[in-house]
Amino acid sequence: MSTQGSDDLSGYMEPGAKNVTLIYILYLVGFVLGITPLIGVVIAYLNRGRGGWADTHYTFQIRTFWISLLFGFISFLLTFLFIGFLLMILVAVWVIIRCIKGLQAASNGEPIPDPQTWTF
Repeated sequence: MSTQGSDDLSGYMEPGAKNVTLIYILYLVGFVLGITPLIGVVIAYLNRGRGGWADTHYTFQIRTFWISLLFGFISFLLTFLFIGFLLMILVAVWVIIRCIKGLQAASNGEPIPDPQTWTF
């Protein structure tokens, strides 16, 4: 019996381009569904440290999650001063840009040059 369908899905859980892409997409879908970035960061933690160019992406994704969570919380607290709404928009744009840059690098099989950066 052929397991063609399960073979197609197996690449998404193994470290590599498919897995890295899946995590970036989960982060972007998080703007609509909310919980998917948490799933993405768990997958990134599970796959980090296995070597290869994908490790830089996992570090980049983990940092994107935690930094956006921190600034999202700060933005929420500042909404009472009316500056928080602007900061929320800036955090969302920052996350989107980081995900797009990561997706571009992953599609070319390239590592993130500086995964520890707070910028793009």
